[in-house]
Amino acid sequence: MSNINSVTMKLPSSQQPPTPQGQKPVLPTKPGETSTQGRAPVAMPAETTTQGRESVALSARQQLEQLQLANRETTLARVAEIIGRQGTATSDILLDIRGKSLLVQAVIGRTELETGDWVKVMRAGNELQLMGKLAPAQEAGIARALAQRIPWQQNLQGGFAKLLTSLTQGVKPDALPGQLPSGRAVQPLPEAARQAVQQVLARLPASSAMQPGTGGQDQTLQQVKQWISESGLFAESRLTQTPSAALPDLKLAIGRVITTLLAQQGDGPEGFNRLTPLASPELIQAPLQFPQAMASTPPASADREPTTVGQMLRLLAGMLNRITVNQLHSQVLTARAGGGEAPAPLSTLLLELPWVTPQNEPRIAQLRIEQHQDEQGGQHSERKAPASEWRLALAMDLDEAGPLHFDISLRHESVSARVWAEKQTTLRQVNQELPLLRRSLTDLGLEVTDLECRRGSPEHLATRLEHRLVDTRA
Repeated sequence: MSNINSVTMKLPSSQQPPTPQGQKPVLPTKPGETSTQGRAPVAMPAETTTQGRESVALSARQQLEQLQLANRETTLARVAEIIGRQGTATSDILLDIRGKSLLVQAVIGRTELETGDWVKVMRAGNELQLMGKLAPAQEAGIARALAQRIPWQQNLQGGFAKLLTSLTQGVKPDALPGQLPSGRAVQPLPEAARQAVQQVLARLPASSAMQPGTGGQDQTLQQVKQWISESGLFAESRLTQTPSAALPDLKLAIGRVITTLLAQQGDGPEGFNRLTPLASPELIQAPLQFPQAMASTPPASADREPTTVGQMLRLLAGMLNRITVNQLHSQVLTARAGGGEAPAPLSTLLLELPWVTPQNEPRIAQLRIEQHQDEQGGQHSERKAPASEWRLALAMDLDEAGPLHFDISLRHESVSARVWAEKQTTLRQVNQELPLLRRSLTDLGLEVTDLECRRGSPEHLATRLEHRLVDTRA
């Protein structure tokens, strides 16, 4: 068998390649595809002698069988390279099909193809026929925006700690040319900036506000809903529904702090765009891992050094990027629904929920919510819509209990949960509380199918961006 990377299947120069019997010149395109003006045949043997036709046809058949492409079967291919031919309407096109490269000749007519395009092709005998070109996927633009912001994320917990320090310790003015560091005295935050920072921190819920055993109360449920709603993940949609300069939202509030600091310096948005955001090392190493592996909480003294106004703006830019990355990351994962061989969630939400301890120190809870299609969906009644399974992953690092991770699955009225604890003492305490948790869930009308606690931490999901596709691996 000839090398599939180097074989060229030419089109006849003296006649239009035949259309397979029963096939119309133009078929309606599916959503997301554009017409190819009659679906140009992409590949066909070129020899004019009977012996030559049989030889090349056999080679073409072998190559298509190596791709495991059955007759009349369609598949997606990526245009890897286009090589034009002077004086002819024929182009050499290198296609990536099912992980292999195939060089073909095509008369594509008015169809505009570019490197990186995705096309739909069908095997017709020993030919490939171009059925349509996929419209640019929305997730492609989202993935590009995500890739641009990935390297510039600031840990929200560390960022909020710096904001608290600025309220109590003040800030240093940015150094002037030739000025020594000792010549910059710490100054209080300007009043307008101070108020903006206080408004951000005032919206952070306190751990003491939610007492054990109150999870079923309406007041606690409303607090949790507000906490999620104002996390910044839905900032733009909430602003569209309720246009207000003072809308309570974490992302919008950080933006107001930035605007105030810039105004104090006599600068505008263009000055902010010139800044390089400060990035956290752990978010550089694993930028799309969510939840992040829980690191030990640094001592409070580590964030007590006053910062400059310029550094604070860069810090806020990194925090803003972190929230935006979570927004785009959620959209990218949701756009994957229904694609690929591995089952993907129908929708995914990635949230970081800040809160403060009784000592007024900021902490972060990471929440991943996924909606999955019922794995037994093929067995449900035609009159009954398939059920959804909701999976929730919650990770946090508590001062005494240490890192904790909760995996919860809810389907219909059935719930299962697994708790991961890194400390042996925490593991023992959680196991003692499991019977109480089981009773509480049962009192809510839920059937508890599985409930356990394990030592250590689960494998964390990390998303990989690859060309225009996004994949998730454990």
